[in-house]
Amino acid sequence: MNFKLAQDESSSLKEYMIRTLKRQNHYRVFSALKDVTFEVKQGEVMGIIGTNGSGKSTLLKIIAGALIPTKGKVVVNTSKIHMLTLGTGFDMELTARENVYLNGAIIGYTKEYIDEKFDDIVAFAELEGFMDERMKNFSSGMVSRLGFAIATMRESPDILILDEVLSVGDMFFRKKSEERIQEMIHSGVTVLIVSHSADFIRKNCDTAVWIEKGVMRMIGKPEEVCRAYGQLEK
Repeated sequence: MNFKLAQDESSSLKEYMIRTLKRQNHYRVFSALKDVTFEVKQGEVMGIIGTNGSGKSTLLKIIAGALIPTKGKVVVNTSKIHMLTLGTGFDMELTARENVYLNGAIIGYTKEYIDEKFDDIVAFAELEGFMDERMKNFSSGMVSRLGFAIATMRESPDILILDEVLSVGDMFFRKKSEERIQEMIHSGVTVLIVSHSADFIRKNCDTAVWIEKGVMRMIGKPEEVCRAYGQLEK
């Protein structure tokens, strides 16, 4: 996966258009992923680790169909995928109640489904009494808890993609959120999960993939891959 990054940033749309017409815009190519190849079997739980900026989230977006790879292909039924990533789909000027319906619609919930699950979402996020407040007044933890509660309320799909969703809220909420994720993982679905927690990957994954600076360094048993990755961090 390659991205074109502008080297000469324009200060306005007018300047950008003039540079474009004069062919004065200069770009450099950034390779986020380089020849990454692997296969995930039905019902397998695969953990993906690597340092920040190594292309893990980009990889998940390609698998989910949100990005088209520059070269190569992904063979997957995207209609069976549910990708869970936090922090998107909220309008901070709206109330928490309005954002439940907005965020749920973006994920693909119907209004009837949200009506049915609304009280469960509020209870899980521990936000009773706050739902008619504008979300710009929420702490980052409250926003994350609501996003997690909305995103995990649905029944598990055939393919579940989890992008760094286990660092939500305080230690008590993290324990509760991890238990919910484990329920989803062990329900027989195919799972791909990005996590910085090597312990979680060891305990819950069948296979681990280590991607470093866009290159797949290792694939295999979680214990072996996490041990090799841990040596890099030292």
